[in-house]
Amino acid sequence: MIDSYYSVGEPASTQIKRKRSRFIALVYHVEVEQDVGKILAQIDRRYHDASHRCYAYRLLGETESIVRTNDAGEPAGSAGGPILQQVEAANLYNVLVVVARYFGGKKLGLGGLIRAYAGVTKEVLGVARIVEKHCEVKGEISFPPELGSAVMALIHRFSATVDQVEYNELGRVLVGVVPSQLSAFVRALRDTSGAKAKWKEHP
Repeated sequence: MIDSYYSVGEPASTQIKRKRSRFIALVYHVEVEQDVGKILAQIDRRYHDASHRCYAYRLLGETESIVRTNDAGEPAGSAGGPILQQVEAANLYNVLVVVARYFGGKKLGLGGLIRAYAGVTKEVLGVARIVEKHCEVKGEISFPPELGSAVMALIHRFSATVDQVEYNELGRVLVGVVPSQLSAFVRALRDTSGAKAKWKEHP
């Protein structure tokens, strides 16, 4: 997993016209494929009268990105693929782009469609606010209470985020660690505590 990536901050939209056809592009930040499904359902209702509702999305995966495209009745490769290519060219992840097309009565041809879908996607990504998102591995540290100061100092040294702290018979801290530092963090936790502090990664 990477430590950070670029995505869009909030939804954005734009539109272009090509030979009387209108192409409306909408971009969204999504975290999981369930988010995609919910947004597509909303767009289906909002743009129910569109001739086509084509889309592509790119999500971060454990080992490789998850990508899907849909031409939604347009000629194969003329819509979803060009949309995805623009997302990849912008090096964005966790992004869904949907383009609703209202047919204007004049065919554009395969090349014209590719240029239109790619062009409107490039435009909507150009008006969207691009933000850097930071990744974390979430987990739980349990430890004897007398090690609390040492554990908290270690968390601070690795700039890990603290979500929750509890002290009962054992101390318990929920933290987020940058992926590239996880191995070193767990090793330092073991060494600092004499293996008395335990790390459990959350699924």
